[in-house]
Amino acid sequence: MSTALSQYERTALQEINDWKSPEEQTWFGAIANAVSYPFDLAGDAVMSIPGAQTAVEKTVGGLISLLNDAAQWSIPANSAVEYYKGKKRSVNNRKDIFKLDLEEIDEAISYTGAKYRALAAAEGAGAGAVGVIGIPVDIVALVAMNLRAIGEYGTYCGFDMSKEHERLFAMRILGVSSSPTDAAKQVALAQLTKIGKEVAKKQTWKQLERHGFVRLIQEIAKSLGIRLTKAKLAQILPGVGAVIGGGFNAYYTGKTCTTAYYMYRERFLLEK
Repeated sequence: MSTALSQYERTALQEINDWKSPEEQTWFGAIANAVSYPFDLAGDAVMSIPGAQTAVEKTVGGLISLLNDAAQWSIPANSAVEYYKGKKRSVNNRKDIFKLDLEEIDEAISYTGAKYRALAAAEGAGAGAVGVIGIPVDIVALVAMNLRAIGEYGTYCGFDMSKEHERLFAMRILGVSSSPTDAAKQVALAQLTKIGKEVAKKQTWKQLERHGFVRLIQEIAKSLGIRLTKAKLAQILPGVGAVIGGGFNAYYTGKTCTTAYYMYRERFLLEK
């Protein structure tokens, strides 16, 4: 599909590029780094907590099961079509969504981030009290919620989240959100952008066949499981845990929603 971008869309594309490659740190970035610091500070010290290694193993196992079951986190494709129909848009199927202006998409997803951050905050309110034994269950529930959020962004931007290449893209977003440093985030974003362009060129599925989708899920689950378990374990450490508090679920979900918001909007524009 080749459609000239509107002024709104051209402005949005510039905003997306600015977000992906900030020339200087903003006040928001400074705050985000300050929040991330306690997780980095804890480092491998958290693995000395009794039961830590078992928690990591159970978390990774739970995430592999979750990520293999698309039904647990995909959003019905017709939900977006029905929404746009209700707004009197000329949308009769998923592909018609790409005929809309990004401004109409933004109207649909404008409150998605706030909704899921509030849900994560409510769910995570007592997360600090679950102890090591409850961490794997808490993390799997957190990731499931974040996948639903990603699925909502993707679906309302016109993408079929039941496709395996879309599941891969969604999982990569989780990886960006769990990146411990700005440098790691930039590497993860570069990979995500590359995948998005390959999807637009219909190249991704061939790559998935070469690399093996199951193996990719295992790799992502392992990396994500280790990072998130360490972050959760850090809440138990004296001093560090007090700094982190119980807001990790909302913090992580906020990062996920921000990444999904920008990346799916960019892909929407690429499809046009």
